[in-house]
Amino acid sequence: MYASFRLRFKAFMIDYILILAYLAVLFVLSVFLIPGLQEFFKGSLVVAQFTGFLMVTLPVSLYFIISDSKIGRQSFGKRKSGIRVVGKNGEAVSLLQMAFRTLLRFLPWELSHFLVYRLMYIEDGEVPFTYTLIGGLIYALMFAYILTCIFTKKKQSLYDILAKTYVVKVR
Repeated sequence: MYASFRLRFKAFMIDYILILAYLAVLFVLSVFLIPGLQEFFKGSLVVAQFTGFLMVTLPVSLYFIISDSKIGRQSFGKRKSGIRVVGKNGEAVSLLQMAFRTLLRFLPWELSHFLVYRLMYIEDGEVPFTYTLIGGLIYALMFAYILTCIFTKKKQSLYDILAKTYVVKVR
């Protein structure tokens, strides 16, 4: 049986507690133990963006890629919620397929980071139209992900459809 949006959301919220704990550790490290890390965010826009990607997006993505692939089978949140990501025949998902799924899944998140870094440098200036388009794309993807998960027959989010994966209940 396919997992409902509600179950998937519950699993993500449990996983998000782990992500928040990681972010808290990162905060303590960068403020109290290794304050020099903050300098990476004060210079070049490209360096700040890349540093944020390396410190936040990449580790979180790797958590989901490894834990939801055939290596870990389920993230902590999915295990607690009794769901699992599988391929079209119910098989465990390869690392490559899970990397593709995770890339699509976190695209709105990374686009948000991209946009925030750029908006910080505008101050009181006019927002370029391209930034407005990126903001619209972020919301369009988020709504598409949620609505497809709720209304498709197999409860697949758009990123599941594109990655050819399913989230199912585990007995």
